[in-house]
Amino acid sequence: MNIQVARSRDMAAWAYLGEALPERPSWARTTQMLWAPHVVEHRGLYVMAYSAAPDDPPYPAPTDDPALCLALAVSESPAGPFRDVGAPLHCGPTTSDIDPCLYRDPAGGWYCYWGSGGDIVVQELAGDLRGFAAGSRPRRLLRGWSAEPQLPFEHGIEGPFVVERDGWYHLWYSGDRTWTYPPSYATMVARSRAPDGPFERRADGSSHFVLRDNDRWRGPGHNSVVRDDAGDDWVVYHAIDSRRPWLFEGQVRRVMLIDPISYVDGWPIVAGGTPSTDRRAGPVLR
Repeated sequence: MNIQVARSRDMAAWAYLGEALPERPSWARTTQMLWAPHVVEHRGLYVMAYSAAPDDPPYPAPTDDPALCLALAVSESPAGPFRDVGAPLHCGPTTSDIDPCLYRDPAGGWYCYWGSGGDIVVQELAGDLRGFAAGSRPRRLLRGWSAEPQLPFEHGIEGPFVVERDGWYHLWYSGDRTWTYPPSYATMVARSRAPDGPFERRADGSSHFVLRDNDRWRGPGHNSVVRDDAGDDWVVYHAIDSRRPWLFEGQVRRVMLIDPISYVDGWPIVAGGTPSTDRRAGPVLR
């Protein structure tokens, strides 16, 4: 599979639909390194941002990781099939541009957030979502690898997702190591009064963690946030099931989970700060 897609009417029972991107990009045909899709509706079409390893990287690839670029594909349906627009959206000098998130600001304008060499950056998008706004440049919002000193679980941060709530823009992100077992991975949040920052973590330090390990679910992170018809927010993310951690030898098995979000003093929290393990009511969807 290139990119998988599933569908649900209640966010609890999901039907696997198969392939979302039947043809690889013309500039990335020799790789199976395609990941982290994010789909938005725009002007009657669906735009999918994702990452791909190009056939001919513009920069030398690191020895321990492939070079990765941001990509865009378009479809008339959220289920696909999506077709790549024909060229990368962005290939940066860090050689590691991953996990794009497309965000429409309620106040106007579109932004793309992504992980860039272990930091989180943002850049304004053009109105057609086929490229960046003229004259715009990536702006670093949070430091991971480049931070001094480095914070716990932030030795490389990724998976940004932005949602606005009561005048605050919440930037969710994850960090550290999710591809090993046991993992070292957690979900954090920062906030701002503007979509392009500056974003701040909570002043009391570790309380900016939203999801961390428990005995059942390890390494929770790389989330999205969905608002249900009752106006409540839900965090959708992946974690490793400690009862069955391996997909196959050398590859951890990360499954999709969902939990409700509460807001206290303008900050999002998940009950217990860890994935739920009991049966709970799901989102309200009409």
